[in-house]
Amino acid sequence: MIIDAHCHVWPDAIAARVLAGRPAGLAARHDGTVAGLLRTLDGAGIDMAVCLGVAAEARALARTNEFIGALDRQRFIPFGTVHPEVSVETNLASLQTNGIVGVKLHPLFQQLSFRDPRVVELMCALAEAGLPVLAHAGAGGSDADNERGAPEALRSLLDRVPSLRLIACHFGGYHRLTEARQSIIGSTAFIETSWPPELSGLDLAEARAMIGRHGARRVVFGSDWPMTDPAAEIAAVRALGLEPADEAAVLGGTIAELLSLNAAPGLPTPAVLDRNTP
Repeated sequence: MIIDAHCHVWPDAIAARVLAGRPAGLAARHDGTVAGLLRTLDGAGIDMAVCLGVAAEARALARTNEFIGALDRQRFIPFGTVHPEVSVETNLASLQTNGIVGVKLHPLFQQLSFRDPRVVELMCALAEAGLPVLAHAGAGGSDADNERGAPEALRSLLDRVPSLRLIACHFGGYHRLTEARQSIIGSTAFIETSWPPELSGLDLAEARAMIGRHGARRVVFGSDWPMTDPAAEIAAVRALGLEPADEAAVLGGTIAELLSLNAAPGLPTPAVLDRNTP
């Protein structure tokens, strides 16, 4: 079973506009729509995708979670959004109402700090609710962004909320691997393999060493779709030369266990993915 743990999707009406605003050097390979993602999954032989919604502003919280929560649960796993400018109770109600099973946290797009007491409070609530959090970690476009997304800031959050099931994107430090190796690799976080614009651009020996140190059973595959081609990212993971059981864990087994999915492809556990489950 192959699961892509890092896919961004938007409503058809705004996908092109959102992608047009992406940073230079990160040109999208795909269109960012749900139909486009489904075509990509089928073409790459991927069974399921974790679909991420991010509310850059508090006012977008409700509609973002409504969109993500309405996706087809046979192929898509909904990770919605929270925002520190909204009360903990409102954030949790939005996730629960829409049957969302995890959260995407993005310090750059949401301009939030992992050290913000409001973020810590939110993460405590998500940990208590048993909802995993997938967070961007690493460099941004400014000194302020770099501070918000710093690996050591993410580690500080993890230390303050040790029960949080945290997935750190980009090996825990996009373009900040020295810091990631010090703060995230070897921690209790899960790490995710996307490396825009593509994993093959990262030294594969270095990637293999980080996975070996962290433990393959705490690593999840992610492509950062639509910015990359997931088929090429899968090939890059397979080029690492991991043991077969470790490779299977990275490509889907770890995230399936984390989310309590059935082993059979395309058959999510109803208790986890049913929108009507309280």
